[in-house]
Amino acid sequence: MPGLAGLITKRPRQWAVAQLNLMLSTMNHEASYVSGTWDDSASGTYIGWTARRHSFASSMPITNQVRNQVLVFAGEEFTSPRSVQTACTMVDSPGEGQPSYLIHLANEDPAFPRVLNGRFHGILVNRGEGTSHLFNDRYGMDRLYYHESSDAFYFAAEAKAILAVVPELRQPDMRGMGEFVACGCVLQDRTLFQGLHVLPNASRWTFRNGMLESKGRYFLASEWENQETLDSDTYYEKLRGAFTKCLPRYFEGPGRVAISLTGGLDTRMIMAWSRLADRSVPTYTFGGPFRECHDVRIAREVAEVARQSYQVIDVGDDYLSRFGHYAERAVYLTDGCTAVTRGADLYANELAAQIAPIRLTGNYGSEILRRLRAFKPGTPAPDLFTPEFMGQVERATHTYSEIAGGHAVSFTAFRQAPWYQYGLLALEQTQVAIRSPFLDNDVVQVAFQAPDAAMVKKDIFEDSSDCSRLIADGDNRLSEIPTDRGLGGPKGPRGVFLRALREFSFKAEYSYDYGMPQWLAQLDHAFSGLRLERLILGRHKFTHFRVWYRDHLSQYVRDVLLDPRSLSRPYLQRRTMERMISSHLRGTANYTTEITRLLTLELQHRLFFDSKSFQ
Repeated sequence: MPGLAGLITKRPRQWAVAQLNLMLSTMNHEASYVSGTWDDSASGTYIGWTARRHSFASSMPITNQVRNQVLVFAGEEFTSPRSVQTACTMVDSPGEGQPSYLIHLANEDPAFPRVLNGRFHGILVNRGEGTSHLFNDRYGMDRLYYHESSDAFYFAAEAKAILAVVPELRQPDMRGMGEFVACGCVLQDRTLFQGLHVLPNASRWTFRNGMLESKGRYFLASEWENQETLDSDTYYEKLRGAFTKCLPRYFEGPGRVAISLTGGLDTRMIMAWSRLADRSVPTYTFGGPFRECHDVRIAREVAEVARQSYQVIDVGDDYLSRFGHYAERAVYLTDGCTAVTRGADLYANELAAQIAPIRLTGNYGSEILRRLRAFKPGTPAPDLFTPEFMGQVERATHTYSEIAGGHAVSFTAFRQAPWYQYGLLALEQTQVAIRSPFLDNDVVQVAFQAPDAAMVKKDIFEDSSDCSRLIADGDNRLSEIPTDRGLGGPKGPRGVFLRALREFSFKAEYSYDYGMPQWLAQLDHAFSGLRLERLILGRHKFTHFRVWYRDHLSQYVRDVLLDPRSLSRPYLQRRTMERMISSHLRGTANYTTEITRLLTLELQHRLFFDSKSFQ
């Protein structure tokens, strides 16, 4: 995704520039990107960047008035208007879309970038002192990979940029691989690659004269954890104040904004308080091939009430006909951090980019405000992996147990978001700028003060009262529309029945798709002529990989997973793998999760570990 790549070294400028250019060449994925380089041989700092044209960070670098400080910044920033106004009084001639105020905030605040609010990473160079400060946002969502070698300290928004110049890192880290298999992500700032790491959240690392001097943090989660707990009414008023105050910032700046609507509470809160002029902001929802899902029908009604234009982005036959392309691009663009099934999201976001370059979402809302856990370790099918590799999978389960304790909001904001939810974000950000007010510093800080903020919540129905109240206070008409799971809407017996019906259909669809038990798969195969999936699937989800792998994608699955290269991977049990694939493609068993995992692992190998170059 757009971001920085660079190195800090004492080696000669000619060598360093060649390294930088090779790194940057791996990150120019789209024609809509702009890129550039800047270097300061005195401090040994060499920086390149990619950004979407006309985006917040498209005009780099930024210098102060006396030109002894240089800032290269990636991402977006949503500091309070007062801070921006104060800083901008010192800007000589800020260019359109150029965040010139950031360099002045850096001059004023010794703890910079502590004052910043958003998802970002960057580097601040003081040419007079020969120092560079590498930093990222307090959640670590705008990821930076790094590697320390005898020649240089390398950093980049994409792992492949570093792998291109340090090819010996193209070896799988088996602990990271085990965590990916167990949890769907790599934990604790590790990666899939030996010797390659992720910069911890809220980092400010200082380099002097081409050498790493200190590894600092400008923010710790304990600062928010140690706030006073508020009573229910006080908490709600403070939450409403923070949310309604920050929301307008997410519609501002260069570039057109569109809202991706769902049938849930999170985007409903945005619509209830947006105060948009009629038909001023386009809205859309991703839809599937079987029928209009609840997300589509509800979102259309929400858009009508809010008097905004609306359209559906269909993910169907056209996507399936190019599944291999999108699967491989999804794995490649995210450095192996997301599954092949997320190719559907890449396809949808390509189309979303044609509507608007900025996508405002409700992402992280349920997780931050209701502490929902989005992931947990899973156990692979028996005998699919070798005993040695299963040791790494079991180790991942123990690691998860260790980090899952503590404050629930800390887990959500500082572990779940930058580790598990990063892969999808990185993929989407290759096409559009993703914005969400639910990771705004002011909103997250208040979330820590909820009466039960430290408690984990596992059910979407558990304590949605604050979110529902926020919608009703913003626009009561929107609170009368039931969500995709039946929250809100009519009261009394009718409301109880609606919630029960939609919850039943949600669980039935999961059971008939990804979660179908083996006995039901056999029964479904026996009655395959009835095509029961047509009755059950598509009410809540727009992708249906159990039946897609079995039907539309069966040849692709065979070609990739039954290839001798795939079958010979040292951590796999060949006979078990062949049996699973054969039975799933016949329709007599359900191995959707396993096939997704195997396809993803194989593409990780082909694109990163086996490949000699990146394109």
